[in-house]
Amino acid sequence: MKILKILLTLFILLCTVSLADAKTKSNSNENYRLEYLNLDWWQKYNDPVLTDYISTAFKNNQDLKIATLNVKQSEQVVKMAFAGQLPQVGFQGDVFRDFRSANVKLGDVIVKDYSQSNFFLPLTMSYEVDIWGENYLKTKSFKKQLEMVKQNERASYISLTSAVASEYFNLVKLDKLIKNQQELVKLQTEIVRLEDLKYKNGLCPITELMDEKQLLTQLQEELNVYIDKRIIVGRALGVLTGEREKDLSLMPRSDYSIITLLPLPDSINAEVIQYRPDFMKAEEYIQKIGIDVKVAKRDFLPKFILYGQAGFSAYNLTNIFGNHTFKSLVGFMPSIDLFTGGAKMARLRYNKLELEKAQQIYEKTILSSIQEVNNSLGGALTRELNYNESVKRYNLENDKFNLAQKKFDIGAKSNLEMMKDKEKLLVAEKDKVNSQVNYLISTLNIYKAVGGNDFTTINEKL
Repeated sequence: MKILKILLTLFILLCTVSLADAKTKSNSNENYRLEYLNLDWWQKYNDPVLTDYISTAFKNNQDLKIATLNVKQSEQVVKMAFAGQLPQVGFQGDVFRDFRSANVKLGDVIVKDYSQSNFFLPLTMSYEVDIWGENYLKTKSFKKQLEMVKQNERASYISLTSAVASEYFNLVKLDKLIKNQQELVKLQTEIVRLEDLKYKNGLCPITELMDEKQLLTQLQEELNVYIDKRIIVGRALGVLTGEREKDLSLMPRSDYSIITLLPLPDSINAEVIQYRPDFMKAEEYIQKIGIDVKVAKRDFLPKFILYGQAGFSAYNLTNIFGNHTFKSLVGFMPSIDLFTGGAKMARLRYNKLELEKAQQIYEKTILSSIQEVNNSLGGALTRELNYNESVKRYNLENDKFNLAQKKFDIGAKSNLEMMKDKEKLLVAEKDKVNSQVNYLISTLNIYKAVGGNDFTTINEKL
């Protein structure tokens, strides 16, 4: 029985030491996913409807749920790897009966043929003493893999929230464009009616009337396209937010005019790429493969396994748990592979090549990240300039319309001419709305390029 106590004590000590080494940051707290959502950033657009859509997507979107499940699976893989650092205890009983066995010769003693039962009920413990730290490194490698999966999850959040915002901005834009287009169609319909009266009274040629009718058909076609696009964008937003059971035409949205246009920095420091998920994933990948190379090297070294067994062995059940039936053993088994057909060397070379490939991936990620940051900022600055120009053009058109209104009030301009001036103003407003929403969407591109951070203050953090 003393041996059993010794084995149990040794097992508890080994488990305690191994569990102490395994203490890491807890992954059970899922608050970091709310940080990925970054609601404080989305509130800067000053549109509560947008933040509601972001929150709804956080709860319902399937891609985010899949990314979260991938993280949880990787956490279990880490636990499985860590189990390799712990002692293993099992029970493997052996119960059998010999029926009229042949004579057994034990030296000069001959045991005649006999029949007997055998009962062996042991607990078996084995523990690979991790002298070289190979099992520890394997667990560490899987932890690096877990961090890579977490970066994939973070990338999914950045991409998903940006896609929701983009579809929402497009939906808001289409609402305004449809409203303007409907007014244009209404005005053009009235213009055609007045031109028809002029033609009937011989005040204009038939070609002028035909031109106005042709313009009406073009405006109606544009209206149909806008309506169709709004349906498509609404469906896309419904898929992203998981709101498939709601009437998409009734999905709430704000007026485009209340959405805040965020200021753009003149430049963004290249060090901002350190916040990008793909950059952080590439770093983790290099570290992981570096660990795998160490594991492959240590696989050439001998292994040492501590094992023990304690249990009861008897030839009948009546005295199976008696003191005289207790059996135990403790052993230490060194082992080394002398020949594996070159498998271990091939594994080492493979991991070294993978490390070289990981370094190339890292370098490529740096270049592509800097390019994406510069392209997104450059595109946004261009769209900001275009928006400012469209505002100037709209203001000039509005001033012209006000002058035309004064002429109309004093009888120096006809109602037909006023309607055509109103159409020009509506077209200028459409251009302004398009430019404004394009500017908004370009800020989303910067947000993704800088790794889901506030690009308006990102240079201050570096």
